[in-house]
Amino acid sequence: MPPTPLVTDILLVGAGPTGLYGAYCAGFRGLRTVVVDGLPQPGGQISALYPEKEILDVAGLPRVRGRDFVAALLDQAGRYGPEYLLGRQAVSLEYADGRPRVTLSDGQVVEAGAVILTAGIGTFTPRKLPAGEEFLGRGLSYFVTDPQAHTGQNVLVVGGGDSAVDWALALGPIAKSVTLVHRRSAFRAHAANVTAVTEGGTCVVTDAEVEALTGDDVLRSAHVRVRGEDAPRVFEVDSVIAALGFVSNLGPLADWGLALRGRSILVDTRMRTSLDGVYAAGDVTEYEGKVRLMSVGFGEVATAVNNAAVALDPELSLFPGHSTENS
Repeated sequence: MPPTPLVTDILLVGAGPTGLYGAYCAGFRGLRTVVVDGLPQPGGQISALYPEKEILDVAGLPRVRGRDFVAALLDQAGRYGPEYLLGRQAVSLEYADGRPRVTLSDGQVVEAGAVILTAGIGTFTPRKLPAGEEFLGRGLSYFVTDPQAHTGQNVLVVGGGDSAVDWALALGPIAKSVTLVHRRSAFRAHAANVTAVTEGGTCVVTDAEVEALTGDDVLRSAHVRVRGEDAPRVFEVDSVIAALGFVSNLGPLADWGLALRGRSILVDTRMRTSLDGVYAAGDVTEYEGKVRLMSVGFGEVATAVNNAAVALDPELSLFPGHSTENS
């Protein structure tokens, strides 16, 4: 027997910063809120890719660690008790009595007054390391969720972008050793961070690729083929972090019938999509003059929530009031 539909006022699809702020905005208006995300934890890319990295472009916060920023967003929304359904995707959309009904990947159905898509760049999956995939979860990883787990380890980081260099810098003070391997001589990462990692204690190997990972029950060594050398270099390692970027797409949302431009969802000035009762905000949206910044996403989701509130109850004012009035 299918599970009983979960009924809510607002369904937010995406638990990144925009979705979490949307949960606060909806709660502030007294709306029941459910937040769905395919990742097992809230925070979107921040939690998955750079929880320890400092974020410098949030208004009023000169610098804030990613993990702390997500925690603050959860605390802000938490006073209104949103329900989180994590580790499951929003798969399909249909309508019942004019209301959107979204079926999740585990079969749960959520019936909402309005759906707001805050899916960021959509579903993202890491680019795989060509060698050693059998060690995934046994020494090989694509994300660093807990840096302290690498304390005292010999760590090999693969990649040449910001994530790879950031992790090499972050793990340097706590790891026994850090080796950074990049297949080119030039890095894509921020120049100042590349300088910091090359001048620090990290062993940097360029023009090289990981040829094989070896071990028994867990990873023991990485074989790195350096261009122009006859034999691979063998590094004794406890863990390999493959920060090779990721591939993103809209996933099941692409089949909902939304008006799209490329991989982005077209919206109007009220953040309405082409589907009744479905709004969108954040990086997943597209319109003339769109700027993809987190701060812009916060404004967009506030616009979406308040327009959705009025659509649900035309007697309401579009303006939600100031938070200081309720303190």
